[in-house]
Amino acid sequence: MDVKRLTRLAMLTALALIIFTVELQLPTLAPIPGMKLGLANIVTVYAVYSFSAGETAMLVVVRVLLGALIAGNLMSLAYSLAGGLLCLAGMLLLRRVIDRKHIWVCSVLGAVLHNIGQTAAAVVLMQTRTVIAYLPFLLLSGCVAGALTGMAGQLVTGRSDKR
Repeated sequence: MDVKRLTRLAMLTALALIIFTVELQLPTLAPIPGMKLGLANIVTVYAVYSFSAGETAMLVVVRVLLGALIAGNLMSLAYSLAGGLLCLAGMLLLRRVIDRKHIWVCSVLGAVLHNIGQTAAAVVLMQTRTVIAYLPFLLLSGCVAGALTGMAGQLVTGRSDKR
């Protein structure tokens, strides 16, 4: 990887962390654990369609690790990492069949996978299946948030393609 590409990835990671930090300041949308907009995923959606799988994975892992440190909540690291990696794997597979004009669809499916990964991590870590009751609410909110972040990512990708 050349220095220019590494610099772009570092800047995107920093941008995602800034968005994540700003989102931490927003009031909680609902009293359901794990439900949030996930605005930093705009950067992830863009990276999925603009960088290699390894480069995008590096961005996601660094963002999740540094995000947990910034938030001061290392327990959230397991949930975010499980959700983020499952989401990333799904979106990387989907980018082969979903073109750049329908990135938002890939993002919605990524959000669903993220919520499934988060819930699976919660079941394992908390050693209870009761957290599965949150899954329908997480999936619904994930579809809405995934569509919004996907549309934003699609706009960014479309504009960067024109340069």
